[in-house]
Amino acid sequence: MQKFFEFISQLDRRIIFIFVALAIILPLIFPLNIKFTVTEPVRGFYDAIEKVPNGSKVLFACDFEPGSLPELYPMTYAALEQMLKKDLKIIALSLWPAGPPLAEKALTDMAQNEFKKTYGVDYVNLGFKEGREVVMVSMGSSIPNTFPQDYRGTKVSQIPIMQGVNNFKDVKLIVNISAGYPGTKEWVQQVQARYNIGLVSGCTAVSAPEYYPYYQSKQLLGLLGGMKGAAEYEILVNRIGLGRRGMDAQSMAHVIIFLFIVLGNLAYLSLKKKGT
Repeated sequence: MQKFFEFISQLDRRIIFIFVALAIILPLIFPLNIKFTVTEPVRGFYDAIEKVPNGSKVLFACDFEPGSLPELYPMTYAALEQMLKKDLKIIALSLWPAGPPLAEKALTDMAQNEFKKTYGVDYVNLGFKEGREVVMVSMGSSIPNTFPQDYRGTKVSQIPIMQGVNNFKDVKLIVNISAGYPGTKEWVQQVQARYNIGLVSGCTAVSAPEYYPYYQSKQLLGLLGGMKGAAEYEILVNRIGLGRRGMDAQSMAHVIIFLFIVLGNLAYLSLKKKGT
């Protein structure tokens, strides 16, 4: 055992880096499907979408940028899968300039490629509009006037899914994936409270604590916080996506780091005792 501790004390740190890298990479390729409890806010997010009648129209607000994709893309894809399974008609938009192309990719991957849905009939991407809260309030009066054309440049009056959609009263639920401002907080303050429409949110882990009071007050029907929330949600949707894979990788990396910390301290104490 003494020789083992001497070996550990002299171990090149690059070997440790290799172990950590393997602990991250392998679970991403071969998911471990580590079991964990689904929390109440995540179940609320899932249940809120499940309660929307099949075939109804929902507003999908993708308020994020590339920097937040590791946390928010897993829940974006999982939410799309649940909505598309229920044949919900998805009206996507973004209050962040970088949001529309990210939403377009997710919609193309899920709606078009996986579920074989038709653009303009089953889903649409209205794109970006500058104005933040002003845009939200404007949509309360008229969504077509606020977004006169979609992300592809087609007039909304020519898009079948937009027929009969005038304001928030014509959608059953708002699903917001938010990286910050403008996002969930503003949707609660400017839209949910004013128009009494159901709202669920998926957000970054650092933002989640700020939004939990909205869930407790029922202004949010559900809340996904960071990759952990996305992983829990994927369990409910029965999807092995980037959320569950990411949590597997993170958990294994933590285990490896913990083991090396323990071994390093044991080696230090053993060699110190020997030296005395």
